Amino acid sequence: MNRTTLSLDEDMRRRLRQIAAERGISMAALIREAIDEAVERHAPKPRSLGIGASGTSDTGRLAGEIRPAPRPWR
Repeated sequence: MNRTTLSLDEDMRRRLRQIAAERGISMAALIREAIDEAVERHAPKPRSLGIGASGTSDTGRLAGEIRPAPRPWR
């Protein structure tokens, strides 16, 4: 485990110390839990939605020349 330094204002430090005392854990454990939760909630943005992934690079040109047969709407 690596150590790091956080800069907290007095109010935040006091609140963290109080919560840790109420739960019977150290401030370090409380902060690690909060960081773990934040990391778990983070969802990376998708690089692509897959829209238009036809596999061809000239789709725009082909769209004007080749028309698919109409499908029934139901």
